[in-house]
Formats: sequence, C-alpha cells, structure tokens
Amino acid sequence: MPAVAALLDARAPLATLRRALAPGPARVVACRSPGGLLRAYTTRLLDAVVIGVRATRAIDLVALRERYPSIPVLAYGAVRPAECAALHALLEGPVAAVAVEGVDDAVVGDLVRRHALSRERERALADAPRLLRLGDRVQLDTWQWLVGVAGPPVSTAEAAARLGMSREHLSRQFGAGGAPNLKRVIDLLRVATAAQLLASPGYDPRAVTALLGFASPSHLGAMARRISGSPASRLGALGPRGVLAAFLRTGTRSRSR
Repeated sequence: MPAVAALLDARAPLATLRRALAPGPARVVACRSPGGLLRAYTTRLLDAVVIGVRATRAIDLVALRERYPSIPVLAYGAVRPAECAALHALLEGPVAAVAVEGVDDAVVGDLVRRHALSRERERALADAPRLLRLGDRVQLDTWQWLVGVAGPPVSTAEAAARLGMSREHLSRQFGAGGAPNLKRVIDLLRVATAAQLLASPGYDPRAVTALLGFASPSHLGAMARRISGSPASRLGALGPRGVLAAFLRTGTRSRSR
C-alpha cells in the first residue's frame, strides 16, 4: 500500500496528519531525520511527502524534487510572519502546497490527497473506465479502489474481500460487457504506477521492481511489454496515459483470471 512520508517539526502536526488521512489506503510513515526521509524514497512506495516548515531548511528541496519529481512534496507546520516570504518562494519552486498548523489542520488531509501520486494517476486515467467499458457499480467501485492502491500486487481474492463479495462473483461481474478481466486491469495499473515512478531520475527499473513487488527486473520488463508493448526503460516517457493508450492498442484481454 502507498505511504505518506512525514518529516515534521513536532508531534502535534504529525498526529493531526495521521488523523486527517485516516481512514485511507496511505499510511503515514514518520521520519526522524533528513536521512530517514531520503531512505523512505527508496524503501517505500510513496504517495506524497510532507515536510515541516522548519525541516525544509535542513533539506535541499530543489535537488530532491529534481531527483524525484513524480513524488509531490508539501510543507506543513507552524509559520512565523518572518517566514512567509521563504514559504512563498517554496511554493514557486519545489513545494506543491503549504498547510499552516492551527489554520489548515481541518483541510491538510484533503490537501495531501489532492496532490498525491495516486490522485495524479487517477486524473491521468480519468477516461479509462469508459475506454475499458467499465460501466456498472461493481466495475466502477473496483476500479476506484484499485487506482488508489496500485503498485504492489493485489489478488482477485483480496479485491473481492475488500468489496464484500466472492472472488468468483467479482471476476465474473468485472469482466462483463466486454471489459478486460480483473487480472489484466490490475496489471495495467501496476505498469501505470511504474511509469509514474520511472519518470523520476531517482528511480530505475531495479528500484521500481522492489517498490512495486515484482519478482525481478525481468518480471517488470515482461509485464511492461505485455501491457504496453514497450520495455520498462520506456515507461517513464509513456506515462500512465501512454500506458493506457498502448494497452488499448495491444489488446485488453488475458487468459489468466
């Protein structure tokens, strides 16, 4: 499941952030140092990063965003009047949004979700339900859940349990009306997520293999070719929309369910 890495200035904003993002698929992972935050980029599938206002001074955010542009960075914490100009400069550069502790506490969760990697994936694939012929409520509910947790492998049984139905019923219902089968769509979303990550110079196919739970880089490469017709090394240039377009051209069905 995706994570939100947080390097905040105090315990109170961390507790507020955790409450604001619950319930939800993304787990808040507290980082105790800039080094811990950097490790999170390589050990967790990140949906977003939230940094305390004071902590922004301990990290080269420009370099961080150049290395990992696909992972949104937000600032959250107490703000003194003298810091307003510096925060404005951050907003024009490496930070997607700023939430002020004590002022924006009620909306910080929505702010993180709005800028999250999963939300960007959802926006990029907004036309997918129509193009994939997903029309009934079961199909759309399944898609909505999957697009938010895409990455590590999700089984049909896990999806069925999450949606409160049997595996057989979900498989049969999801593939109705000319839609691709569920396994194929899960693979599509994993490759689309890989494409998001590989758009960042800090991620290569080996790193993405570990983050998304592929057995090996060759496994990632084989799935990339099966879904998009391209090697893993080209996914970053395709992006999620390009992966979807290629998927529609190369065929949307698979023998496996």
